[in-house]
Amino acid sequence: MNRSRQWDIFCKVIDNHGDIGVCWRLSADLAARGQQVRLWVDDASALEWMAPARHPCVTVLPWLEPLGRNILRLGSAPCEVLVEAFGCEIAPEFIAACADQQRAGGQKPVWINLEYLSAEPYVERSHALPSPVQHGPAAGWTKWFFYPGFTPATGGLLRESDLMLRQAEFDRATWLAAQHIEWAGEKLVGLFCYEPPALATLLHQFSRAGLAGESVRLLVAAGRAASAVRAVMSDQISLQPMMDGRRLLSISYLPLMTQSEFDHLLWACDLNFVRGEDSVVRALWAGKPFVWQIYPQDDQAHQTKLQAFLGMLDAPPSLREFHQAWNGPEQDLPAIDGPRWSECSLAVRQRLLAQPDLVSQLLELVAKKS
Repeated sequence: MNRSRQWDIFCKVIDNHGDIGVCWRLSADLAARGQQVRLWVDDASALEWMAPARHPCVTVLPWLEPLGRNILRLGSAPCEVLVEAFGCEIAPEFIAACADQQRAGGQKPVWINLEYLSAEPYVERSHALPSPVQHGPAAGWTKWFFYPGFTPATGGLLRESDLMLRQAEFDRATWLAAQHIEWAGEKLVGLFCYEPPALATLLHQFSRAGLAGESVRLLVAAGRAASAVRAVMSDQISLQPMMDGRRLLSISYLPLMTQSEFDHLLWACDLNFVRGEDSVVRALWAGKPFVWQIYPQDDQAHQTKLQAFLGMLDAPPSLREFHQAWNGPEQDLPAIDGPRWSECSLAVRQRLLAQPDLVSQLLELVAKKS
């Protein structure tokens, strides 16, 4: 059994809340397993809706420049594990304070560099490698690279120990009623995206043919997805044709959701469109057909990452083609093959469930390096 340690996790919010989303899930999962966590973040505003209940064993602290009086918190609970998330550079005065404590007879913290998620081959080669610190007050210490991933040779994926049980107990109709969504048995499609050029085409497909010949209710996440859909709707005047007196496409705009409610959204839907790192992992655990919009990069490096991900999925040709179109500059989209995509999602979830989760592996690494 892992003993309780004091963790200090540093996070800088770049954009779109994916970084703080991952860091909060990590912090909350560690706390649920008996760890004490201080989460240092430069902009914690998203946690007001993402995790309003917080967790009694997670203390959220402002990462200001400099840290100021908050550095005194180290005196009562010295850092034992130091996590810099996604390449952020930890405040130098914090490192200096940790070094002072060690020189005074304290413990040297285990220093983890938590990296971005990828299915590319370099992840297996780089996971758990040491990176000696050459300069500054922590010279002589070692950072350890920790790469999330999809194979046993990586750090795995965030997955709470009770996640599958909670999903098994989930009741879709009850949840939809609680969200005040009028559901008449339509196919439910969740939309969490940036601004894909093919969005108008997708809405036209649903309005003309539904999904597998059935009417669609599109559940649109708040923020950029909702703005993108409203922009398309304002430019289109015939997106909702009638067939047999029924609309084939209905749209419900959702409020900002907690992380738990976002999981419920994924569980409720027959097809999910997700974006970024945190939501694609949750879509994998949902086991429903999904399409991932990867964060676009100017040098097109995201295309290599996308191909590696599709290879990991062992995605059927139709799913590969759809991903290429959804992540590309064109507006055309191939057909959706729900049954094949569902088979793929269930198979990859089963394979990933057989592997240790990220927090279990992280706790094991820290125990070895302490």
